[in-house]
Amino acid sequence: MKAYLAAALIAPLTAACAIIPDTPRSNGDAARQGTAVAINAPVWAGDTILTPLAVTEDSRCPANARCVWPGKITVSTRVAATHWVQTAPLTLGEPYTVMGRTYVLVSATPEQATERTIPAGDYRFVFERR
Repeated sequence: MKAYLAAALIAPLTAACAIIPDTPRSNGDAARQGTAVAINAPVWAGDTILTPLAVTEDSRCPANARCVWPGKITVSTRVAATHWVQTAPLTLGEPYTVMGRTYVLVSATPEQATERTIPAGDYRFVFERR
């Protein structure tokens, strides 16, 4: 009788338990996909978390200038999935494929300007998984 009573009490408790899938880790909460994030701020891109670590190149043509080449911006980015982590150079508009997944840095703000240098804390990035 005691065994049936114990089972009757435990069954509702175990039915309410959820199985949580193995997910990539980040330091703190990651922003929703499509959100513009700052340096060191993680963001979801599909089932992966991307974290921009540093701008390694920003040779974009300033918005208030005429250039013969548009330039580019490249961001060192941590790509963290369930069972692997890699640091990759993501360049604006160029697909980067790793482990069968393709990621793109789709926007970087603010735009370059001739009269100032952009402080690292002012950059914001949007990533996408394709």
